[in-house]
Amino acid sequence: MRKPIIVGNWKMNKTIAEAVAFIDAVDGVCHDGATYGVGAPFLALAESVKHANHLIVAAENCHFEDSGAFTGEVSVPMLEEIGVKWCIIGHSERREMFGDTDETVNKKAKRLIQAGITPIVCIGESEAQYDAGESEAVIRSQLSGSLADLCADCVKDIVIAYEPIWAIGTGKSASVEIAQQCCHIVRDQIEKMYGKEAAEAVRVQYGGSVKPENIVEYMAQPDIDGALIGGASLKADSFTDIINKTK
Repeated sequence: MRKPIIVGNWKMNKTIAEAVAFIDAVDGVCHDGATYGVGAPFLALAESVKHANHLIVAAENCHFEDSGAFTGEVSVPMLEEIGVKWCIIGHSERREMFGDTDETVNKKAKRLIQAGITPIVCIGESEAQYDAGESEAVIRSQLSGSLADLCADCVKDIVIAYEPIWAIGTGKSASVEIAQQCCHIVRDQIEKMYGKEAAEAVRVQYGGSVKPENIVEYMAQPDIDGALIGGASLKADSFTDIINKTK
């Protein structure tokens, strides 16, 4: 059985004090039946890690080089030093706004795995691609590039977040049927690349306007192991509601 994993992605929200207050309010509600966590801005990571006993704390990005002339970037050794064990990479906002590609996501994944940090690898199609019937092709292409040349045992431990871009921050959400179908495509592509054992072990999240009102439906699907949650993860009460509904 794959252990469910639900992670809130705060994006560029929360000061250090706000992050600590959230974690203090939510941490004790978590239970062992699932992995719960938050992706926090870089400045809030160190204090968040210190305060989190049950929540995992993920960085929202990293660079694949350990040091160098990369102004404004944060390296994997920097994350290691403050105890970060998880990192979100390839989010659509990073791809669209900041130039992340399948190639750079692949480099980040390899460096994180080398450091023993678990990557949460995001993929997903745009609304134009969805309307053109290209969802499956985009999913398979992004996975092929982002997860190229990894070891099968490494792939078992990563998390893949399928997030249709048209459902992020728009209030729209993919129907349960569409989300399940696309997460099944993810698992099938992993099987093609790394074999059945890896495909059955890898955890696949759905992301896109997930909230307390619809989390149970998504989690009931056979290929959806969790969620990467945006807006509903910013308030302690709504995230607590999600935790309670997935016990």
